[in-house]
Amino acid sequence: MGSDFSRPDSQVSRWLATGLLGGFILTASALGFFLGFPNHSLPPLLGGSDSWWWKRNKKKPVRVYMDGCFDMMHYGHCNALRQARALGDQLVVGVVSDDEIIANKGPPVTPLHERMIMVNAVKWVDEVIPDAPYAITEEFMNKLFDEYKIDYIIHGDDPCLLPDGSDAYALAKKAGRYKQIKRTEGVSSTDIVGRMLLCVRERSLNDSHNHASLQRQFSHGHSHKIEDGGVTASSTRISHFLPTSRRIVQFSNGKGPGPDARIVYIDGAFDLFHAGHVEILRLARGLGDFLLVGIHTDQTVSNNRGAHRPIMNLHERSLSVLACRYVDEVIIGAPWEVSKDMITTFNISLVVHGTVAENMDYTKGNCNPYAVPTSMGIFKELESTLDITTTTIIKRIVANHEAYQKRNEKKSESEKRYYEGKTFVGDD
Repeated sequence: MGSDFSRPDSQVSRWLATGLLGGFILTASALGFFLGFPNHSLPPLLGGSDSWWWKRNKKKPVRVYMDGCFDMMHYGHCNALRQARALGDQLVVGVVSDDEIIANKGPPVTPLHERMIMVNAVKWVDEVIPDAPYAITEEFMNKLFDEYKIDYIIHGDDPCLLPDGSDAYALAKKAGRYKQIKRTEGVSSTDIVGRMLLCVRERSLNDSHNHASLQRQFSHGHSHKIEDGGVTASSTRISHFLPTSRRIVQFSNGKGPGPDARIVYIDGAFDLFHAGHVEILRLARGLGDFLLVGIHTDQTVSNNRGAHRPIMNLHERSLSVLACRYVDEVIIGAPWEVSKDMITTFNISLVVHGTVAENMDYTKGNCNPYAVPTSMGIFKELESTLDITTTTIIKRIVANHEAYQKRNEKKSESEKRYYEGKTFVGDD
């Protein structure tokens, strides 16, 4: 009888392969025994994600929770949500009820349904809980852990105190399930409401006092002081936002349109970014594959809306729009007129404008900004679903002026203490 080594190479190869496979299966079976696999089953070599083994050993996503009023939602809120999302795999956001805000802070500027639209539209948010409590009670905390499978509760480095002076997140800290993020400098809802109150006061005094427009002060970060019967507004901080290229990158999607993408363009001031803006952007995005948003310069807004606009400067407005999940890219400082060259440069397929806006008389006069896309047959008006403009928000402030003034005075004191005692907190 001849030696095995005299057999053809192909037969030897088959024997070797069979032996290796058998050894692998035996090893896998033994491993399964120690890991608790059923005797009749093997690890899912080809089983895919539906197998029992895969479901048992798949890594559980880290779910983090952040709550807030999100009143007068701005880029600071969005940056907090971005940082919170970076601490986990899924971000659940609690939006505090109107009643809870009234009880703890004073009347909100935007009602719950509008704040829900805003938070749902932030691209780092995975799930939203309406009517969240202002304070993390033991009952609600257990609900977060058990029902919503939350791993950590997140808040900024600024203190959040209840009316009795206690820490709203004391229980989460005690449970060891609390994480802290860095507060975004240079903006707060208190600050924005203060700008509007200041705007109203300046407009009433403008004829007798030759004040520079708030728009210029906002853009350059100057404070403004008005005295009338002993009342001063100097404590209101005008924009101290320091825009950086890194922040813009953090908010950007970082991807351009595909070669055959249908690009939709919409432009505007997007001042005091609100639910009406979100809804028109959602509709615009639904008409194509890529939504490009033009943000007008401070000077352009001032020329068309009046000397006291915009309330928020160009970079602040750009970040708010960039944080919206329906937006793919923005033009920071877009021209008033949509030219043929601009349409060609950005390969724009459709230019849109909402039916609810503050410049609906754009067709009058000799300077229709949409004359070119209209002549090309690529201009469309979109029916706005919410009758809200920046003026709407300002009128809400004016209508409840005294309540917001008191709320701001109280909040300004806590913000002052924060800035006096603040320490460095790292950002991602």
